[in-house]
Amino acid sequence: MKRSTLLTSALALALATGSVMAATDDLDIRRLNSSLDQLSSDPVLGNYAQAEQARAREAISQMAQFRPKDKEHGHLLYVAERRVDIAKAMAQYQDAQAKSAQLDREHDAILLEASRLDAEMARRQLEQQRAQNQMIQEEAARLQQQGVDYAQALEQAKAEGDKAKQVAAAQAKVANAAKKQAALAEAAARAMRDMNSSDGGAPASTPAPKKSKKTDGN
Repeated sequence: MKRSTLLTSALALALATGSVMAATDDLDIRRLNSSLDQLSSDPVLGNYAQAEQARAREAISQMAQFRPKDKEHGHLLYVAERRVDIAKAMAQYQDAQAKSAQLDREHDAILLEASRLDAEMARRQLEQQRAQNQMIQEEAARLQQQGVDYAQALEQAKAEGDKAKQVAAAQAKVANAAKKQAALAEAAARAMRDMNSSDGGAPASTPAPKKSKKTDGN
């Protein structure tokens, strides 16, 4: 009765643990998909970084194929998060580039208009446009550098994942060798026990040889 109760409790605990892991996995997937959906549905940013958005969705899909307890899951989760971040940064960068190009066109238009406006007023407008353009260029450069940093972090994560796989493979080889040695030792011990049991225990003592009688006289 007690054994049956223990088995039932263990089964319930295992099912509960699996449910918690699945819920955590689903939470990560929903979080990343939600962040990506928010970017794609943005009326401005959603039109940019289409390739990066596709790579991010592919990374999320690959992560969903593994359970949280799988060793690949943590690495793929990190990759998926970085892909989503890169998609956001690239969309912002491309939007900044588009705004910068628009400002350049407006700047050219202002130059044409300046010929018909007061020289001082035109100068002030140009200074204002140059200042805004400089700010946008600096922001665009910052976003571009952020994208490079994310790409480098992604490559480092891949390298660390490959190294971890190599270490795991080496550890598996050592474990297999240890198992083989243990099996050989056990086989040797079993052979010794079989030999002892077939001989009927310890060997009997051999009687000492009789001394020959010496003849008197000769």
